[in-house]
Amino acid sequence: MGSPTQTGADGAVAIRVVVVDDHAVVRRGLFAFLDGEADLEVVGDATGGAAALELLAELDAEGRRPDVVVMDLHMEPVDGIETTRRIRALYDDVEVVALTSFGEEERVRGALEAGASGYLLKDADADEVAVAIRAAHRGELQLDPAVARYLTAALLATPRPDSAGALTSREIEVLRLLGAGAANKAIAAELGISERTARTHVSKILGKLGLSSRTQAALWAAREGLVEADPEEDGRPPERDAQSPKKA
Repeated sequence: MGSPTQTGADGAVAIRVVVVDDHAVVRRGLFAFLDGEADLEVVGDATGGAAALELLAELDAEGRRPDVVVMDLHMEPVDGIETTRRIRALYDDVEVVALTSFGEEERVRGALEAGASGYLLKDADADEVAVAIRAAHRGELQLDPAVARYLTAALLATPRPDSAGALTSREIEVLRLLGAGAANKAIAAELGISERTARTHVSKILGKLGLSSRTQAALWAAREGLVEADPEEDGRPPERDAQSPKKA
């Protein structure tokens, strides 16, 4: 199942992680790498959606509910999108990072609409997965560059109502920071408000814009020009050394 609760160098409790994938080699690789990180603790792994839900129920009963689930999307009979939706409905404080070998827009959007807070392709190195886990735990967004490109293109091609007029000036400020990937704590610090107030603003923004996740709000902000694009980011995944083996 995993080692006893770990603590990082600063004494903080490690981020509890569950890995869900129907390929044993992927689970073993991620388990070995992530459990070796000082600030991460893999508390379990599951071979599919139903098993994942059972595992989370067991861990929750033991007082060891995971903070982040790394979720493969291409599983049967219950796929990762539906499993993500069920996890988020049952445990709204458990974040999900989607991990799959597929990059189709429909699958990407399905995962994010189900509540995933990060999306990586399976050719990502294990340390990239660790970065995404930490970002999800902080309430930040983490998307593979290629995935971000697909979503941005889809948003640009989608007709949308003029919803920005319904937002207050403070909500626009919050949305701009949200689009830059800021977590609620960072938004609160930047605007001089409480973290609870920041959460309230985010909830109101999602309601007014008819969106279901922080990821969608961030992409909406980018589409509306509220966030400046990184001139060095062309949407392509980083180049990898073809001769270097993957870590997971």
